[in-house]
Amino acid sequence: MIAALCLAPAAVVFAAFWLLPMAELLWLPSTKGAATYFAVLTEPRYLRSLLQTTVLAAAVTLVSLAVAAAVGLYLGRREFVGRRFLLSLLTLPLSFPGVIVGFFVILVGGRQGPFASLTDALVGQRITFAYGLVGLFLAYVYFSLPRAIASFTAVVERMDHELEEAARSLGAGRWPIVRDVWWPALQPTAVAVGAILFATAMGAFGTAFTLASRYEVLPITIYNEFTNYANFALAASLSIALGVMTWAVLYVARRFGSAATAGAAA
Repeated sequence: MIAALCLAPAAVVFAAFWLLPMAELLWLPSTKGAATYFAVLTEPRYLRSLLQTTVLAAAVTLVSLAVAAAVGLYLGRREFVGRRFLLSLLTLPLSFPGVIVGFFVILVGGRQGPFASLTDALVGQRITFAYGLVGLFLAYVYFSLPRAIASFTAVVERMDHELEEAARSLGAGRWPIVRDVWWPALQPTAVAVGAILFATAMGAFGTAFTLASRYEVLPITIYNEFTNYANFALAASLSIALGVMTWAVLYVARRFGSAATAGAAA
């Protein structure tokens, strides 16, 4: 009885803020017909938005992982004056919301930014990159790198460096060490962090809202449908598609990461 009373507030909150919204989200598309559930696959505009979002998220994830792994290996293997301060600077963007990150990109690559002024002086035309694919990509990478750098640095600090020294003493070169020593240790973290970065990039709204005037991504498409057109059924359908896709990536990464961890332990 006491346990049930203790769980009651949590159950009420769970039902009110998760079960009911999810049930409404899943039910809404049915009000416009079953075909609404598949609008993201049958309507060219929505399919293009999904594909653009997926390609952008995948590219951001791969670049962020590559850069963060290199930075993490450098910072995690060395001690020098100012190392912790440098790491804190590299992870500072964690405190910035997406809108501010987008604002940073506009300050650099917008119509009044230094890049536009430089191109105007060189070629007589103000060229900008803030409001399209390049701006979104740079903003997403800027937003993603701190999480990845912090994760990789922490893993490298716990690596057994004696394995690397043993490999070097046996004549192993740089690439065999990367393949046989570094990669097995970093693989579980790369999978887990990559999945989180991909899911975050797929659902990022603040940065996209600030910059995506020439390159539409699915969160902005969803926003336009329920805000500008009051098409709640279609917005719900697109939200379901986005949620299912990101959940599937996280699920696969969790399974693959568990297998990789078990293999490394064995």
